[in-house]
Amino acid sequence: MLSTESVLESAADQSCIRLEPLVNTHLSGKTTTTGGSCVVFTDGSTKVTANDIEDRILRITGYYGYNPGYSSHRREDGSESHAETPGSETSEESRSYQTCTHTALKVLGGLLLVLCVSSSWVGTTQVVKLTFQSFSCPFFISWFSSNWNILFFPIYYSGLVVTTREKQTPIQKFRECSKLFGEDGMTLKLFVKRTAPFSILWTLTNYLYLMALKKLTATDVSALYCCHKAFVFLLSWIVLKDRFMGVRIVAAIMAITGIVMMAYADGFHGDSFVGVALAVGSASTSALYKVLFKMFLGSANLGEVAHFLSTMGFFNLIFISCVPLILYFTKVEHLGSLSSLPWGYLCGLAGLWLVFNILVHVGVVLTYPILISIGTLLSVPGNAAVDVLKHEVIFSVVRLAATCIICLGFLLLLLPEEWDSVTLRFLATIADKKTEEHGEELTDSSVHTRSRSRANGTVSIPLA
Repeated sequence: MLSTESVLESAADQSCIRLEPLVNTHLSGKTTTTGGSCVVFTDGSTKVTANDIEDRILRITGYYGYNPGYSSHRREDGSESHAETPGSETSEESRSYQTCTHTALKVLGGLLLVLCVSSSWVGTTQVVKLTFQSFSCPFFISWFSSNWNILFFPIYYSGLVVTTREKQTPIQKFRECSKLFGEDGMTLKLFVKRTAPFSILWTLTNYLYLMALKKLTATDVSALYCCHKAFVFLLSWIVLKDRFMGVRIVAAIMAITGIVMMAYADGFHGDSFVGVALAVGSASTSALYKVLFKMFLGSANLGEVAHFLSTMGFFNLIFISCVPLILYFTKVEHLGSLSSLPWGYLCGLAGLWLVFNILVHVGVVLTYPILISIGTLLSVPGNAAVDVLKHEVIFSVVRLAATCIICLGFLLLLLPEEWDSVTLRFLATIADKKTEEHGEELTDSSVHTRSRSRANGTVSIPLA
């Protein structure tokens, strides 16, 4: 059996033609090896190919971008040339096209998601108003709707199976996501310790929001609820030590001004003042919930959030079910028989509330979070349109001004942290472009003036 070295040696002895680097001797005392090749026969004679001639011509003339040994013949033959080729330009264009397409699809999906978020929130608020016409039990409605959060994780797992063909079982995925509670997973102690505060804040937010809808119109309540963004900033600045931003302080002041104007619209008495207080309380508990969530569970992914919301649904079903019973036996809320309950309105309300929560949490992952906030803000004009067209509500000037101030403050809170530096750079760029255009106009006018002066036999120097 022949070894590898012996096979290579025998092959070299039998060959009569071999390729060598061409030695360039155009400078005395120096030899350089070019990238071209020639054919050397066994008798020592050398034959120069057309490839070598083209390489020499390109080298002598100093052709821009020329690399020895990479002539047009090699490029046409499918060479290893790494210079710019139409293929590389095409690949760059295709990558940029894919990036632009991905961004456009993300923006379009975000706009569609904005409409879905605002529509679901407007639908939820309006269905609550319809439910109150025949069933006025806000805590039972809040408790019943919160129980539907149990479906959050099954819906998430179903979507995961459809999109990624998940191979884990639901129990395995649930245990994996339960690491949100700690490395050892979820225990009974951690279940109560971590879930109880958030579940209570969630229930209070919904209950106060429903109570406010009994006192005020849907437009007023949705506008006042938008103040939670200002409360989130204030709490984050105080508790989480977030960056101080003057524009957000201005937005918080505008939100407080809108609240005072809303309370003053009908005087500081009666149902109007109580409704404003309830709506502000709902916004405050919502802000506290979000700040605590950011503090303890800020790094959670979508699966862990779905797990957490389903866990809150279980906690609500197990531990908070006693509250509706207490309210029923104390006759604070008159439920009546089970057959007399408006199950259509209740299920529709709970379903819309669940859809809204799913869209908010999934939308933050799939698209830009600012679009989700804009979707919540658009619920204010949406509710206003429904109130005017269906309920024939007439808004006073003070209420309209308060709503506009709150919405403007909400928009200011959406500005990114680096908005001031980005704005200054943008203005500086615009100023530089205007200066360049002005300089070009002056140069063109001076050239035109000189040419006209020479034609008249005189020389004129512009003063500019």
